[in-house]
Amino acid sequence: MFVMIEIEHTLRLPPHLLNRPLNVAIKGELESLFLDKVIDKLGLCVSVYDILSIDGGFIFPGDGASTYTARFRLVMFRPYVGEVISARLKESTKDGLRLSLGFFDDIYVPVPLMPNPYHTDPDPEHKNGIKWVWEYMGENYPIDWTDEIRFRVHSLNYPPIPVEQGIDSEQKDSEEKDSRQKDLKPFAPMVITGSLDADGLGPTAWWDKDDFLIMINSKPMTSRSKFELVPGLGWRLLFLSLVRQRRSIR
Repeated sequence: MFVMIEIEHTLRLPPHLLNRPLNVAIKGELESLFLDKVIDKLGLCVSVYDILSIDGGFIFPGDGASTYTARFRLVMFRPYVGEVISARLKESTKDGLRLSLGFFDDIYVPVPLMPNPYHTDPDPEHKNGIKWVWEYMGENYPIDWTDEIRFRVHSLNYPPIPVEQGIDSEQKDSEEKDSRQKDLKPFAPMVITGSLDADGLGPTAWWDKDDFLIMINSKPMTSRSKFELVPGLGWRLLFLSLVRQRRSIR
């Protein structure tokens, strides 16, 4: 989920920072430049880990700031496809779910990647919100706002920065402008698409400590045996059944 990258960057150090230790002043400037920023194809910067080298210190004519070239390492949030992460529910609409990690909110679970089969119920506590409910073996498993939700990363995208288009003469009325602005979603430089459509994914309350794996087929256990998560049964029974099968194989 977190990776470390090495970057070289040339930056200006304002004169009012020259009374500080050079490493401290450079790190502060780097944090203002990179912290909480998304770097295309590299991820979201969460920390300036360390500074490897600082070169330069030149003062160009007409500029009171000194210019340095720093080589440093950043800690980036960049989950890989297939990684399983736990998050909290931020939005639940007819288009799917929006999840949050606290420091990153642009995680979306679209309808095709929701647990299947499912149905939706209106959510009286949230305007325009709905509650997604997974149907399994005649039981209903809702996704509540208090749940910790485990999802698998389906894709990681870096959308291009949108370019504002000119406004037509017919759309110059202030009311039309306001309505159009309300419909626009804030631009997200990094978007994670998640999936809940697999065993073990979804609210962790669905798969508590008493859940266990049970074989779908009745053949002796092999490396290709298929497993399915079934709620409500204990790990001890699984352990005993696997031990017995291993003994029978021997």
